[in-house]
Amino acid sequence: MNELIIKEDIKIENMIYEIRGKQVMLDSDLAKLYQCKNGTKEINQAVKNNSDKFPERFSWRLTDEELSNLRSKILTTNYSSMSRINPRVFTEQGVAMLSTILKTKVATKTSIAIMDAFIAMRHYIGNNEYRLSNVETKVIEHDRDIKLLQESFEKYLDELKEVNEIYFDGKIYDSYSKIVDIFSEAKSELIVIDRYTDKTILDMIKNLKCKVILITGKNTKLTTLDIEKYNKTYNNLTIYYNNNFHDRYFIIDKDKIYHSGNSINHIGYRKSSIDLLMDKNIKKTILKDVGNIINK
Repeated sequence: MNELIIKEDIKIENMIYEIRGKQVMLDSDLAKLYQCKNGTKEINQAVKNNSDKFPERFSWRLTDEELSNLRSKILTTNYSSMSRINPRVFTEQGVAMLSTILKTKVATKTSIAIMDAFIAMRHYIGNNEYRLSNVETKVIEHDRDIKLLQESFEKYLDELKEVNEIYFDGKIYDSYSKIVDIFSEAKSELIVIDRYTDKTILDMIKNLKCKVILITGKNTKLTTLDIEKYNKTYNNLTIYYNNNFHDRYFIIDKDKIYHSGNSINHIGYRKSSIDLLMDKNIKKTILKDVGNIINK
């Protein structure tokens, strides 16, 4: 058989393909190697007559997608593109079973050569598995890093898109709703800096499940009685009076800081914007000043 293979310039290893994660051979190649007079008809008739010996893990017909993928991988097809049915493939176990059924003159020698080819392919894959694994690992790590960077950048753009919004005259509810959404981001602590707040803020924070700190001006419209009655029911608000801040800020869990052009009770009446602060130095300065007020 080895002389036959050399003479006809046939290399069995080149007839072994990987499909569904298994090494397989085409019925047309096996018909050639086994010198079947009727070609694949003889191969497929043998399978049909002994169907119980060829479960799908031993042999199956290629799907249209598998056939298309196979055609794209090999330059010279070993099967006719005009065939009415897709080719059948055999795993190593399927080939071994087929060899016990076929009665060709070269069946035994051919089967030995084919088994040797399957073994040689397994050794080749085993010897190169570690090297391939390392390359694949590097590629996977590279793809993961790119994905993380892309997700971070997309998140950054989404944040800018969501919070850098201008509210024109008359957009009072939209502005109010935006602030409520921002406040709801807080998990443990919300700090609101607004010198001119009133009872509006109480309605906005009453359903929050976190601590709320309000830094407001001494002449705020929010009275001591308002605060006292509110805390008897919700008990999540602490007030600090300080006039050092001119702008309005909403600090979420000492991490995110939003800047608001207008006070909460006037948001939306005039053109204004709400912005997410991205400058780390500015954020650090604001947090430091807030800490000085709270810890004074």
